[in-house]
Amino acid sequence: MLLALLVLLGGRLFWVQGLDPSGLAQAVTANRTRVIEMPATRGAIEDINGNVLAKSVQSFNITVDQTLFQDYDRAADNGTKVHVGRDEAISQLADALNVDDAKVRAAVTGEKRFNYVARNVSPEVRTKVIDLGNPAIYSESNSQRVYPSGAVAGGLVGFMSSDNHALAGLELTQDKQLTGTDGKRTFEIGANGVRIPNATAEDQPAQDGQTVRLTINQDIQWVAQQAIANQVAAMKAEWGTAVVVEASTGNLIAVADSTTVDPNNPGATPADRRSSLAVGAAYEPGSTTKMITAAGLIEEKKATPLSQYLLPPTYTIDGQTFSDSFEHGYERRTLAGILGMSMNTGTVMAGSQLSREQRYDYLRRFGVGQPLNLPLPGTSQGILAPPDQWDGRQQYTVLFGQGVSQTPVHTAMAFQAIANNGMKLQPRLIDAYIDPDGTEHKVPIVPGTRAVSEDTAHQVQQILEGVITDGGAKDAQMEGYRIGGKTGTSENPGANGRFDGYTASFVGMAPMEDPKYIVGIVLQKPQGNIYGISTAPVFKTIMSQVLNTYKVAPSTGNPPHLPLTY
Repeated sequence: MLLALLVLLGGRLFWVQGLDPSGLAQAVTANRTRVIEMPATRGAIEDINGNVLAKSVQSFNITVDQTLFQDYDRAADNGTKVHVGRDEAISQLADALNVDDAKVRAAVTGEKRFNYVARNVSPEVRTKVIDLGNPAIYSESNSQRVYPSGAVAGGLVGFMSSDNHALAGLELTQDKQLTGTDGKRTFEIGANGVRIPNATAEDQPAQDGQTVRLTINQDIQWVAQQAIANQVAAMKAEWGTAVVVEASTGNLIAVADSTTVDPNNPGATPADRRSSLAVGAAYEPGSTTKMITAAGLIEEKKATPLSQYLLPPTYTIDGQTFSDSFEHGYERRTLAGILGMSMNTGTVMAGSQLSREQRYDYLRRFGVGQPLNLPLPGTSQGILAPPDQWDGRQQYTVLFGQGVSQTPVHTAMAFQAIANNGMKLQPRLIDAYIDPDGTEHKVPIVPGTRAVSEDTAHQVQQILEGVITDGGAKDAQMEGYRIGGKTGTSENPGANGRFDGYTASFVGMAPMEDPKYIVGIVLQKPQGNIYGISTAPVFKTIMSQVLNTYKVAPSTGNPPHLPLTY
């Protein structure tokens, strides 16, 4: 039995030392190897001018291996060793952390191989702790997300959870680009827990996340948020939005909501207002859609801005009767006059020259019922039913923006096509991704689609300018600049399907000799006489800021003053 045991042990020894020495070495090495994660720094979110909307602030957690926290020797500046007793080590660590000795003693006492001593300390405090040279004390990198601009563009930027998980907005949709790739540090320690100086060590650096630069202009965004919030308060509306678009690029310069979440404290904002209603709330656009009807008529050569229509007090077609927001007798109106005074009767009379399929086609050309393709969660594409599903009345109400729904951004982008000489672009929110070394990756402008010809767009521009100079929206005029635009009013169905208030809107562009910017305003359920409610003041506040910011020269030339009657 003894001989057999010796043979067995000898065979095992031969196997370990002779046949598998690398396996034993690997096991021993693995036992003394330590790996420390080196988290990547999350990229920032900036506005178009580099103003920071979201960034990560570096902090550290201080941890301890309780089984190793005991007396230790620390190297002094003169090369000698200084013996540090356990109680002294506790006191020194407490001083470095600026906490009570008792708190540190509780954290470092026990049998845990890993325990937190302090969380989220500054880099300066972490340096003081590491300089103590205590082999039982470690640090781990931590990152805190902060939002220096607070609620400015908060509904777009989004926010993070307390444990740094993306929850909303661009933080969520751009999480992959912002996060980067974590690194790690590998080294060996001896039995006393101290790092072995000449042993294998390897650093795999972290790759920090990219910075996301938006098309948003922080200053204009702030002005737009303040202006629409003040208008909502003054009109006791349920909510409001303001959208600013650059005509030639589709860049969203501002996407403002009357109530906006502060990402530093998202819990202070109701859950249904933490994202942007400008991209998520679909509404019936109302009379702003008359612009699309006019564009379709002109493009199909069924009308010109000066085409003449004799309009009765009410207009009946296929058993459906339509009236206007004001009482009138028979009126002689041009197409420019129909839009200038926003007449439903004339819009249906003129628009009925378009077939169902043509009406549907032009609505789609201008983006109605189409995805926004924006990098934001919860965007709505609105509703545009196929023409074969329209009932006897809807086939005509779509001509003046009822029976369809879209978001405020959809509405602004429809006017972008007219301002951009008939070329419809996609809304653009991200301008570029920037690597940690500063390398920029511009997000290309998606090639546009032609909604209408350049000639048609110019004729519609003249009609829209007439709405401001001679029509029903004179209060939107701005000194020094030629403005074009269109008002909109629609009814809201309540929970029971009955009337539950109005939606008031206005979309304007400037300067009309070469339209560069579009500002769209939407007010949901403002109180009071709907025909006495004007969105012009908030439009002028925002458009004035836009024109001043981008140094747009005052207008030249004179408005066309198309006749509204004949």
